[in-house]
Amino acid sequence: MNLLFANDRKGEHAPSYYAATALTDRRWPELKGRHRADVCVVGGGFTGLSAALHLAEKGYSVRLLEAHRVGFGASGRNGGQVGSGQRLEQDDLEKAHGPEMARRLWDIGEDAKALIRDLIARYEMDVTFHPGIAHACRTQSEVAHSHHMAEKLARDYGYDQVEPLSREALHAILPSEAYLGGDIDRGAGHLHPLNFAQALALACEKAGVTIHEGSLVHHIRPGEPVRVQTEHGHIDADHLIFAANGYLGNLAPRVASHVMPINNFIVATEPLGPRVAEVLRENVAVADTKFVVNYWRLSDDNRLLFGGGESYGYKFPDIVQTVRKPMLEVYPSLANVKIDYAWGGTLAITRTRMPYFARPLKNALSASGFSGHGVAMGTMAGKIMAEAVAGQAERFDLMAGLKVPGFPGGSLLRSPLLVAAMTWFSMRDKLGI
Repeated sequence: MNLLFANDRKGEHAPSYYAATALTDRRWPELKGRHRADVCVVGGGFTGLSAALHLAEKGYSVRLLEAHRVGFGASGRNGGQVGSGQRLEQDDLEKAHGPEMARRLWDIGEDAKALIRDLIARYEMDVTFHPGIAHACRTQSEVAHSHHMAEKLARDYGYDQVEPLSREALHAILPSEAYLGGDIDRGAGHLHPLNFAQALALACEKAGVTIHEGSLVHHIRPGEPVRVQTEHGHIDADHLIFAANGYLGNLAPRVASHVMPINNFIVATEPLGPRVAEVLRENVAVADTKFVVNYWRLSDDNRLLFGGGESYGYKFPDIVQTVRKPMLEVYPSLANVKIDYAWGGTLAITRTRMPYFARPLKNALSASGFSGHGVAMGTMAGKIMAEAVAGQAERFDLMAGLKVPGFPGGSLLRSPLLVAAMTWFSMRDKLGI
C-alpha cells in the first residue's frame, strides 16, 4: 500500500481546518511529455518548495513534481509551530557532537526561523507569524530542566528569548492543572502551515519555477542527466532533489532505511467564543513534555487546534477518539465542545530525531526525517540543498555528517521495531516515569 493514497483522495487536501481556510484553490497542471531542466524537485512541501525557490532565485531552471497538491503532506497538516534550534536540545547536542558542532547546529536552527520571517516579508505573503511557544512540563524534574535550559541558552548561546515559568506563571497563559510549570520561547512562533506552503508555491511561480501537481514519480533512472519518470511524462535533469519526507516510499531506498513514516493527528473544535479563556490567554502555541507530544494553539477564529496521538500503520484510526482523549486530559472542561474538523498526516522521524541529509546518487540530494521540527528545518533544508547544488555545500555537508543510524533491518523491520519502542514509551508516560 502507498501512503500517498492510503488515507486521502487523489489530488485533494485532507479535510482539515487548514484546507477550509486555505490561501488559494490554485491548481497546477500535471506533467505531460518530455522536458529538460537544470534541477528536478520531487515533493511539493516546505522542503521542495524552498529548494525550488532558492534555486530559481540563483538562475536555475527548475521543475517541481508533486503527486497530489502543493502542501498536501505534512507541510499542510501540521501544528504550525516554528521552533528554535534543532529538534534535540542543546545539552543533548553538546553531549553527542561537542560544543562547537552544537553551536553550528543552533545557528542553522536560528537561521531557519529568520528565513521563514524573511520569506513572508520579502514575498509579501498573506501569512501571519504569531510569536511565542510555551513548553508545558508534567513533573518537577522537567520544570527544573526547562529552567536550566533557559539559563543555558542565555548564558552560552546569547539567546535571551526563553522565559522560565512557575506553575502560576504557566497557568496564567494556559489554565490547565495537568502541568507544573515550564517556559515560553518568545523568539519562536506559529503560523497557518498550508497557507505558508501555498504562499511558497506562488513565490516559486513568480521566480520562474514550473510546478506540476498530480504527477506521481514512479521511477528514477540514474545518470547524467538523471531521468525522473511519471505516468504521463518525464524530466531529464542535471540535478535531482528528493523532498518527499514521509511519503518518499522506495524512490530512494538508502533514505527509506534511515527515516520512519509515522502518522499524527489534529482536531479543530468549534469556535470557542468567550470560552477561549479556558484554553489559552495569549495567542501562543504550546507543546508538552510527553514522549508522544501534545501540541496546540488557537486559530484566527478562536478554535482550539489540538494535536496528539500517533499510529504506525498505513490506515488512520478514529481520529476524533484518538485526539479527544489527550485533549480532555489537558482540558476536561471541553468535554461538551463540538469537534468540527479532524485530520491526520504522515511525517518522518529518525532514530536520533535529527534530520537525515544524504546524497542518494552522485547528482541527487535528499533531506528528510525532521521529526516534528519540519516547519523551520524543512524550509531551511530546501535552502541548504539549493546552496549545495550551486556549489556551496558547507552546510549540507555539516548536516550530512551527523551520525543518523538506519533502522535495524532497513525499511522492512523499522515499523514493528518502532511500534514496540513507542508502546514502551507510551506506558512510561502513563506511569509518569
